[in-house]
Amino acid sequence: MGSIAPILSLKDVRYQWPGRASFGLEVPDFSVAPAERVLLLGESGSGKSTLLSLICGTITVKSGVITVAGTDIASLSAGQRDRFRAEQIGLIFQQFNLLPYASVLDNIILPLRFTRLRRARVPAPRETAKALCMNLGLPKNAVSAQAGTLSVGQQQRVAAARALIGAPPLIIADEPTSALDAATQATFLSLLFAQADEAGSTLLMVSHDARLAEHFDRVIQMSDVSEPARLTA
Repeated sequence: MGSIAPILSLKDVRYQWPGRASFGLEVPDFSVAPAERVLLLGESGSGKSTLLSLICGTITVKSGVITVAGTDIASLSAGQRDRFRAEQIGLIFQQFNLLPYASVLDNIILPLRFTRLRRARVPAPRETAKALCMNLGLPKNAVSAQAGTLSVGQQQRVAAARALIGAPPLIIADEPTSALDAATQATFLSLLFAQADEAGSTLLMVSHDARLAEHFDRVIQMSDVSEPARLTA
């Protein structure tokens, strides 16, 4: 990765779920460079969700160090981790987690309500949200629609816009294309990459679909090659 500091780094990380001695996660050394597009591939049960939870700070490591944008996640209190996640990480959930009765516009600008730092990067939130909708291929009238009335593909793009607004350094996408056919997947990824590039954001996507690999700079495999599970490049 040269002399440029990684946006995400895991070193000698070990995690064991309480009461589940048969499963844990071990990550000896893994990092992601700024503006890199990385695909994390693995089947159900391979440890992908645990890894994302560790990166986001919703669970904390038993040993080792995880840094996001230069900050050691474990050094923060629970409240500080919540604020840090809102400031530094844009999340695209598998089920999108939109507020179904709120407008598309309100869903997109929601993250700005939780962090002044991210809000400060968006001088005109409503205009920025509308521009993201347009750039992600949503119909012009979609911004005023209730999110729950949109198609799955449209809701996916709203979730992407919500993650991108405020240009967080790291975008994490958890199986965002699982409900789409191959052609729609390719279109969505092209739009997502273009907007992430414009924001200067790094993208880490999790999927079980190896067909997505050709679209990414690097592909990482999660596999149960030993106990505990290991992340291998």
